[in-house]
Amino acid sequence: MTDQTKSTTIPIHLTINGHNHELEVEPRVTLLDALRDRLDLTGTKKGCDQGQCGACTVHVDGQRVLSCLTLAAQVEGREITTIEGLAGEDGTLNAVQAAFLEQDAFQCGYCTPGQIMSAVACIREGHAGSDDEIREYMAGNLCRCGAYPHIVAAVRQAALEVAS
Repeated sequence: MTDQTKSTTIPIHLTINGHNHELEVEPRVTLLDALRDRLDLTGTKKGCDQGQCGACTVHVDGQRVLSCLTLAAQVEGREITTIEGLAGEDGTLNAVQAAFLEQDAFQCGYCTPGQIMSAVACIREGHAGSDDEIREYMAGNLCRCGAYPHIVAAVRQAALEVAS
């Protein structure tokens, strides 16, 4: 192997769901691949791998990001939350997770983690005032099964619960 073809790794520190992780990764490794392949956090899904479906949505410092378009090295030292980090330590579901169950807001479930992560951000950022506003904010998350009416209902329910 020549110097030009040799793989170079860099050390990074990631804080995910309140836990610290030290990794050696190639600079081009995405956050999505680091989560799934290196840390066994497989709740975040790889859909299109091009930033168009939203299945890979996570939060970085409270803001939703597409982990397939984010390099792991870009989020070093920042607070990352995945779907696995939403429930309480005792397993109590987040209000959005519970609403998705109650409203039957999924069918195959593949998009559900990304939908939930976007819904949490939607509510936190104050974009759940109407069904139209929810649909607009959630437009970056695709559902092949067409569970959109139930997803909107779940976001509306969770927003009302969070507000009260």
